[in-house]
Amino acid sequence: MTQSLVLCSFVYMGHLLYDVGGNCTRMGIPKDFRMTSILTYTLKNLPSTSKWALRFSLRPLSCSSQLRAAPAAQTKSKKTLAKPNIRNIVVVEGVRIPFLQSGTSYKELMPHDLARAALLGLLHRTSVPKDVVDYIIFGTVIQEVKTSNVAREAALGAGFSDKTPAHTVTMACISANQAMTTGVGLIASGQCDVVVAGGVELMSDVPIRHSRKMRKMLLDLNKAKTLGQRLSLISKFRLNFLSPELPAVAEFSTSETMGHSADRLAAAFAVSRLDQDEYALRSHSLAKKAQDEGLLSDVVPFKVPGKDTVTKDNGIRPSSLEQMAKLKPAFIKPYGTVTAANSSFLTDGASAMLIMAEEKALAMGYKPKAYLRDFVYVSQDPKDQLLLGPTYATPKVLERAGLTMTDIDAFEFHEAFSGQILANFKAMDSDWFAQNYMGRKTKVGSPPLEKFNNWGGSLSLGHPFGATGCRLVMAAANRLRKEGGQYGLVAACAAGGQGHAMIVEAYPK
Repeated sequence: MTQSLVLCSFVYMGHLLYDVGGNCTRMGIPKDFRMTSILTYTLKNLPSTSKWALRFSLRPLSCSSQLRAAPAAQTKSKKTLAKPNIRNIVVVEGVRIPFLQSGTSYKELMPHDLARAALLGLLHRTSVPKDVVDYIIFGTVIQEVKTSNVAREAALGAGFSDKTPAHTVTMACISANQAMTTGVGLIASGQCDVVVAGGVELMSDVPIRHSRKMRKMLLDLNKAKTLGQRLSLISKFRLNFLSPELPAVAEFSTSETMGHSADRLAAAFAVSRLDQDEYALRSHSLAKKAQDEGLLSDVVPFKVPGKDTVTKDNGIRPSSLEQMAKLKPAFIKPYGTVTAANSSFLTDGASAMLIMAEEKALAMGYKPKAYLRDFVYVSQDPKDQLLLGPTYATPKVLERAGLTMTDIDAFEFHEAFSGQILANFKAMDSDWFAQNYMGRKTKVGSPPLEKFNNWGGSLSLGHPFGATGCRLVMAAANRLRKEGGQYGLVAACAAGGQGHAMIVEAYPK
């Protein structure tokens, strides 16, 4: 068992005993134990452990008053983020087909079917001429081998010209973010005026490979020229060759599943099970309210071939804290705090956005929804800081834009796990973390909950890995229009210890 896991077990099993003064009893940890990570560093000197755990637990996040829906933001008069001699880039519109739990209505389809549906929904809503689109970019994570460039296949299926280039990008949970910012770069450089960016994921039918031994034997059989060669290869077959290689949401560099990492992160930042369940309940409750009030206007209906038309997300499931408390830990058993109720679920879905140079959009008679402004990508240790992308990206993008947290009217962060969100809140609100891990003098501050994910998030709406980024940006843009705000901040973590943040500015009404 690795050092990190041993120490995590101490946290979960109560072997680190804190008194009210913050003192702690060391349970047989050797003096020469070397700590190389967040968890191990914090357990190096156990007065420091007390400082870490208490530092992030004194400000409880399980206050029910903080979990209420937000009031509408006040319209503010602020400077625009337009820069001289740089093209303004706008979002004209963005749509997504309903995000569905995997194994439901989309299970018989292929990824390009979902992406094509999103493109057709965008075409229907905007009436943009297909020949005006200069480039199409889609993000995806788990690729269907038959359509590895799913952007191209979906574009052709949606009726775009075969003269319109298209390519596919992958960057884990921020793949759609990468698609969008790649489009921004193409427009800013003058290479394009009109780009469609989007993303797609189909978790209902992920590739399951033969074992490597079986693959090798099949390839060798394909090369064999004589019956004798074929019989010789077949004679080497063993039953264990049939054991499949199943995909897993795990880090290649650490072999740790993301849920396991989320559990350790929650422990390191003293985020309780109740904190996580309350936050998840907030997400589902706000998503249900937004759905009932017709605020999720980016959703377009999708007539599934051979089935009924799907009109809304099906993962929104407000429950009760009592029901959620009955669920067992999903990853670290039996002492973990991450469960199915406070985690995002495997999701099928696709999204698409129409991005233009402002002058092109106005010339075509469009009223844009928002400007896409500054953005950053970050990366950090994939072992112990896998899910802290928003903490690292937020201060950087604010500095680049010349803004502060108080300037932001709408926050839209990707919710992989409740524990991930709440751990980021604590890290962002800690001078100590900023100074010791980020090389910053002061904290950036945590987002106020009254401005945060007010229409639900990935925990409730769903998280098709390759498509979430577009949903985040459209949620920010639509909220700014609805609530009268000017600036939105979108942020997300991603596998590999990476992250993204972007400033969205409301288009003047």
